[in-house]
Amino acid sequence: MSLEQFITAAWARNSRWLLLLVPLTWLFAGLSSLRRRYLQRRYQGQPYAAPVVIVGNISVGGSGKTPLIIALVSALKQRGYSPGVVSRGYSGNAAHYPLSVTAATAVSESGDEPLLIATLADCPVVIDANRSAAVDTLLKQHNCDLVLSDDGLQHYALHRDIELIVVDGQRGLGNGRQLPSGPLREKPRRLEQADLVVINGPQANQSLAVSGLQQMSIRPTQFRHLQSGRRLAIEDWLESEAGTNREVHAVAAIGNPQRFADTLSQIGLGPILHRFDDHRTLSLEDLVFADNLPVIVTAKDAIKLEQVADVSENIWALDIEAVIDSSFVDKLVVKLEALKTPS
Repeated sequence: MSLEQFITAAWARNSRWLLLLVPLTWLFAGLSSLRRRYLQRRYQGQPYAAPVVIVGNISVGGSGKTPLIIALVSALKQRGYSPGVVSRGYSGNAAHYPLSVTAATAVSESGDEPLLIATLADCPVVIDANRSAAVDTLLKQHNCDLVLSDDGLQHYALHRDIELIVVDGQRGLGNGRQLPSGPLREKPRRLEQADLVVINGPQANQSLAVSGLQQMSIRPTQFRHLQSGRRLAIEDWLESEAGTNREVHAVAAIGNPQRFADTLSQIGLGPILHRFDDHRTLSLEDLVFADNLPVIVTAKDAIKLEQVADVSENIWALDIEAVIDSSFVDKLVVKLEALKTPS
């Protein structure tokens, strides 16, 4: 478990000992503020040949950035844009960078999220820890007129034209403190500086005081059999594959496994949740249980398992999609078009 995941689990349990870390939070906040000011002075104002839109967050753990990226690529294509995506490629280990990712790229090289985007969004994807190098390669090798950065809000060495911050509605901003006594990478007021703030799902515990919030939700679309590739609509799968008690093993190596379990509950299943660290590559042993219940994995985990032989026949992936309003896309397009007008 990484430090960020440990802190996330601790504040979720409302652990009082986190108060002891508040002095370290003050130090972290001060250093991160200095770092941001330095990097912005050095790199902001050096635009690329195409606008760069950051899709990031200020908290640790998953917030729904990847499905939102995929939905935005589709929506922007319909508006006449030719978007490409850059990413750090977390958990990937390529022989060289920048690396152009396609659906045929080995997940061990690309990492799970870039491969998922390249497969589902059908757009150019380039990964590099140096995101500026990734943008340069993307624009040089592909005919893109818009760059979406999957994460990278705190990568201030990357010039950005528009910032889009995603917040998990279920977890919100946690206790409102920065690392290590809370789950935030930056202070809550950072939301006010973004061009758009998107809430993933209903706000459970707190109402964010940010004007112009945009809403998104995650919708399950189908079940996909990993061994054969067979696809079934949700209703058809429930009728043909779910047992009488509808219990299933839900296995998730993502930022917020509980959201995955909640989605399965909402469609009428009784998930037995098995949590793993985000980005972990699940082994076949992680998916074997003493009973014969169906095993359901996330699409993000499935993209790694699809390149593994001998997957058990009772393993299914639940495919999802982000649902966004056309008004949200309209606001983004207005900001993109404004960049074309000299100030």
